[in-house]
Amino acid sequence: MDFEHIRIEQEGRVAILTLDRPESGNTVSEPAVIDEIERGVGGLQSGGETSVLIVTGRDKIFSAGGNVKAMRDRSGMFAGSPVEIYENYRDSVQRITRLMAATDLVTIAAVNGHAIGAGCDLALMCDLRIAAKKARFSQAFVNLGIVPGDGGAWFLARAVPRHVAAELVFTGKKIDGESAYRLGLVNEVVEDDELLDRARALAAEIASKPPAALRLSKRLLNRASEVSLSEFLDISAAYQSFLHQTEDHHEAVAALLEKRPAEFKGR
Repeated sequence: MDFEHIRIEQEGRVAILTLDRPESGNTVSEPAVIDEIERGVGGLQSGGETSVLIVTGRDKIFSAGGNVKAMRDRSGMFAGSPVEIYENYRDSVQRITRLMAATDLVTIAAVNGHAIGAGCDLALMCDLRIAAKKARFSQAFVNLGIVPGDGGAWFLARAVPRHVAAELVFTGKKIDGESAYRLGLVNEVVEDDELLDRARALAAEIASKPPAALRLSKRLLNRASEVSLSEFLDISAAYQSFLHQTEDHHEAVAALLEKRPAEFKGR
């Protein structure tokens, strides 16, 4: 696939999506960027050759979020009447939200710099987050007199305790990677020049697992907060009944008993 605003690299069952517009702060509110993210992630999801997706930004910025100049000019998705802006959000940046929430790929945000507003939310939409020490996070919406219109507060409230989420949303303050780690916003913090190597290592470890088990494990985690325990137990049993019939499960059991590395084929 050819892209202008993002870059996708494939390394075995791991893909790396890089926001590739550093001159504009790797913003994600433009239709062309949204289209490419949707097309890129959708292609990886449907292709069946990818288990893990790393999301990062080019140069010193992860993503500055929305285009503030377009907000000032009331252009693009920020143009029109209240009803039109409502529809603009649903038809533009919220497509990324729905996409990231729906994908079965395990997603890792490698936050290499500033993750502001919708950029912070994009990181929160990922299953795992690794931050460079120079990373900066901010729920900056309130500073601009708006709310997280991309739905990012839904993810933030599930990533950290509500009182922590409330402080970040109500103050719009900027925190560094170490602070994000202490608050539980990220899984780990690494030296700036080690970020992608660490993300690749974690992604490779995860991608070495049976693909079907990974995808269904993610679905289980996502359903856990949505359904009753009784329904969740039924879903768990249904997934398990399927996985017990896979070649990868049989291989995993045989490899464990025979004390050898397993060789999974995605079947």
